[in-house]
Amino acid sequence: MSYSRPPLLQRRKVVGNYEKRLKQAKALKQQQVARERAAEKKRQRSDDTRRKILVGAVILAKVERGEWPQERLRELMDQALTRADDRALFGLLPVPSEAGTQTRPSIETAGVPRAS
Repeated sequence: MSYSRPPLLQRRKVVGNYEKRLKQAKALKQQQVARERAAEKKRQRSDDTRRKILVGAVILAKVERGEWPQERLRELMDQALTRADDRALFGLLPVPSEAGTQTRPSIETAGVPRAS
């Protein structure tokens, strides 16, 4: 019994099918990695936001209990906040800026895009 090789055209089809499946598998893997990366970035942003909220809550509680001077908090916020809406939350006047431009981001929102 002799083994006969399939015709060249048939072998090319088989190889082509394998290449197609391999490309599809690679694309699926890339999508999975991208989803995992996005989920990790989202978790990191969430953790960062939570830390900021907790730090703020601790400081505010200390101010309310009289363990930290309220004027010191006001001074810190006056030095750190530059956006008018952030400053208004603490009863601070807007900082005059050159030609209406902001020189540095506000602490709470540094690196966070503004919702339009």
